[in-house]
Amino acid sequence: MRHVRVEIRERIATVTLDRAPVNALDSVAIRELTATFNALGRSTEASVIVFTAPGEKIFCAGIDLNDSTRRHARQLVEDDSSIDLLDPGAVVRECFWAILECPLPVIAAVNGKAIGAGLVLVASCDMIVCSENASFSVPEIKAGVLGGARHLQRLVGPFKTRRMFFTGEAVPAQEFYRLGAVEAVVPPAQLMGAAMELAAQVARNSPIGLRLGKESLSRVEDLPLKEGYRIEQDYTGRVTRYNDSQEARKAYLEKRDPDWSWS
Repeated sequence: MRHVRVEIRERIATVTLDRAPVNALDSVAIRELTATFNALGRSTEASVIVFTAPGEKIFCAGIDLNDSTRRHARQLVEDDSSIDLLDPGAVVRECFWAILECPLPVIAAVNGKAIGAGLVLVASCDMIVCSENASFSVPEIKAGVLGGARHLQRLVGPFKTRRMFFTGEAVPAQEFYRLGAVEAVVPPAQLMGAAMELAAQVARNSPIGLRLGKESLSRVEDLPLKEGYRIEQDYTGRVTRYNDSQEARKAYLEKRDPDWSWS
């Protein structure tokens, strides 16, 4: 792939978006991210994903406006299809859904500015660790477009979202930490260490339990309390049918590391 790198060690997959100079998302990078998260979701090699970018300034500067203009003008290039002709935004949505619906928990390690669609990438993850250099913004209105607000609402709520959306202002990671959206804000040199430490804690748990657990969390997030809890009970019934569930209980009682069998 041209703009995405993947490395898997000790059941932790590191996905790095690398499209110099500012990691703006063109159709190639978008499709590579989609394919990467879909492939990791189908694989059994990893239990958790850390999603990051190189350097200390930019996580992702958003959609490449030149590529977006081309898509919305219905100017097809290689790898485009009739779907792109009929719905130029489909390729972008599929990327976000691939992260949001990835069966594996995804930790965003945000090394710098997350702008527009870059913020949406982060909001599609399950947990967020930030560098002190990180900030978030949805400046679409300044560029004559709209989008990203619904994802931002997942992080900071409707009223902070409206201020950020109507002003286009950037908000530092420390404010997102104060609001509970970010797990930690650390010096740049400590970012990947903090993200990998969190990932290692996750990876110690049953890979089957993690997958069913994330599916359950995603299903109940926007549901009323009673309906959501009923679904969680159904998922508890599902997970306890697996041998790994029994192994989890035995290991917990015997105070030892579990031995997962994927069965």
